[in-house]
Amino acid sequence: MKKIALSGAGGQLGSVVRAALVARGVPLRSAAGSRPLVPLVEGEDVMHGDLRDPATVERLLDGVDVLIHFAGTSVERPLPEIIDNNLRALVEVYEGARRQGVRRVVFASSNHAIGMYPVTEHLGLDCALRPDGFYGLSKVWGEALARMYWDKHGIESICVRIGSCVERPTEPRHLSTWFGHRDLLHFLDRCVQAQDVGFITVWGVSANTRSWWDNSGAERLGYQPTQNAEDYAEAILARPNPLDALGQRFQGGGFVGIDYSRTTDAVDAAAAMPPAA
Repeated sequence: MKKIALSGAGGQLGSVVRAALVARGVPLRSAAGSRPLVPLVEGEDVMHGDLRDPATVERLLDGVDVLIHFAGTSVERPLPEIIDNNLRALVEVYEGARRQGVRRVVFASSNHAIGMYPVTEHLGLDCALRPDGFYGLSKVWGEALARMYWDKHGIESICVRIGSCVERPTEPRHLSTWFGHRDLLHFLDRCVQAQDVGFITVWGVSANTRSWWDNSGAERLGYQPTQNAEDYAEAILARPNPLDALGQRFQGGGFVGIDYSRTTDAVDAAAAMPPAA
């Protein structure tokens, strides 16, 4: 059985994945940041430390086949913090993977790498990248870094542009972006078990009727989502939409309005332009 490392194991998604894999008896090493993890079972392989430190990365990846990389800043923050946690740390992680012979990295990218697309556009995996902030920009950079390490060093990467990964959808945007926990765990199983993936980017999304994203490329992994946000649509649409007008207009939702300075007329003109090639 393959040895798996999980970074960001103390975060929202990392906690879900860690608990599920430990319960299954998967050989797992879980890492958090500055706060030590409390073992879920006796003898669980846990650690913590700063991923900008090569020594921490060495401990994390020693003897590992696949890294699930969920660590990093996951919200819009000032650029220096984004650079430290999402750029510098990611380089150390890939360099550590190179030294330790890790064969595959599952990189948590984000839908915010394409958040400036209007909700009226249906996107394929080959769409132009349009980040909605410094966080989304860091994911664009991370996908490019993963591509380079495959091309130059043969480290396989699966870049997953995660939508709204919550237990159940709660707002209208989730009808298009929801990534259910059951589908997340199935997706990660396929990321570990699939053969010869090379470099691939996929949408981290369930089988939502109203999805904005064509995820046919995920067939290479054998990913077959079964959850659909439409099952919750009636209850969701009976409640007010928490997003403002700008957030409802663009796929990035609430991230779009952060430090946004264009006028309404400019927004209308941009939305009227033909889709990017």
